[in-house]
Amino acid sequence: MDVNTIKAVYFIGAGGIGMSALVRYFLSKGKKVGGYDKTPTELTHKLQDEGANIHYEENISLIPDICRNPETTLVIYTPAIPAEHKELKYFQANNFEIQKRAQVLGMLTRTEKGICVAGTHGKTTTSTMTAYLMDHSHVGCNAFLGGISKNYSTNLLLSDKSEFVVIEADEFDRSFHWLTPYATVVTATDSDHLDIYGTHETYLESFRKYTSLIRPDGFLIMKKGIDLTPDIQQGVTVYTYSATEGDFHAENIRIGNGEIIFDFISPLGDIKDIQLGVPVYVNIENGVAAMALAQIGGVTDEEIKAAMPGFKGVDRRFDFKIKNDHTVFLSDYAHHPAEIRQSVTSIRTLYPDKKITAVFQPHLYTRTRDFYRDFADSLSLLDEVILLDIYPAREKPIPGVSSKLIYDNLRPDMKKCLCNKEELLDLLKTKKIEVLITLGAGDIDNYVTQIYELLKDK
Repeated sequence: MDVNTIKAVYFIGAGGIGMSALVRYFLSKGKKVGGYDKTPTELTHKLQDEGANIHYEENISLIPDICRNPETTLVIYTPAIPAEHKELKYFQANNFEIQKRAQVLGMLTRTEKGICVAGTHGKTTTSTMTAYLMDHSHVGCNAFLGGISKNYSTNLLLSDKSEFVVIEADEFDRSFHWLTPYATVVTATDSDHLDIYGTHETYLESFRKYTSLIRPDGFLIMKKGIDLTPDIQQGVTVYTYSATEGDFHAENIRIGNGEIIFDFISPLGDIKDIQLGVPVYVNIENGVAAMALAQIGGVTDEEIKAAMPGFKGVDRRFDFKIKNDHTVFLSDYAHHPAEIRQSVTSIRTLYPDKKITAVFQPHLYTRTRDFYRDFADSLSLLDEVILLDIYPAREKPIPGVSSKLIYDNLRPDMKKCLCNKEELLDLLKTKKIEVLITLGAGDIDNYVTQIYELLKDK
């Protein structure tokens, strides 16, 4: 089935951040779009306003008639959907063409030039920044992003002139093996998703397989020093990058007055005095990777320098909600020990003399089981930690696995407590907050507005 024969597209898991970009893509192509999601959210309501027919009950009778013809309907599902899902089983039993989200993205990388960002963490900010740079140039791009860009208030960019598509290459469920990148960054290979991979070695082998999929005329840009031996085709150009070392890196870094400015060093041409739009230290490295991809895509040095200060970031990625002399409050999606360490270190650089408190909601029982000591080590860099219950997402509870595993391994002399979500706001009312950050990939974001209201007048 190709795009021309498709009249309708049905999404099982329509409200996922990656799935919703495809919902918007097919709506933009004039297709009828229906779908299911477990819970209504602000994002699913926006998709409904844009024309998608979405329901929230697992019920075959709610599938729109336009989505019931196997010859003209493409079904797209997320791996987070259980195999026994009634609607998925209906489409399977009636011989519909059913594809994972990653398969559809892979199709796009074979019809356009795929600019992809892979890695355990840093993918969303780096890919969104890359798309922003390309969109603000003569090159342009299409983009399927893993977060909501604050510049565009969407996770999808469309261009009728560009041959490039920017994609966040997700390693979960080996999704990125469907892609055929033209140019890709690999940001990190710290272990994750061991419920899927089992061992660190298998996880690394998945990234090695990913590098073998790069087109022979393509480019691999690896974070310097990561644990990865690539398996590239003949003709692929390999570069390294990091904040301060590698083929692409930053020099003459100046931090002060709420700004970060540096010189971008590149084998494709240095650029002096780059100013970051979101001035946190981790974005030096993200910016170096994004500018490398933009240069490979043909964006000029002048276009890059002009665009970089205007990048506003991504929702839930170092996302400042309050920033004044008395109180700082930000939301961050960090849900892996290395991400949390990076996030806390960046905050400490900005606010070395302030008390930093975090509310952390662990994501997944398996991730907590596998990394609770690492989580504790990263969170121990804070002054105070409030631990919420584990957000289960697709998983069922595992006996003996709870947030207390992390709590028991935190630095003994630090302020710490366990807290139910329902009691969080009352607890925060009793705290003297200087810098507060919410961490996690679950539904902690649902409390951000209430926390903002609580803190804004302090």
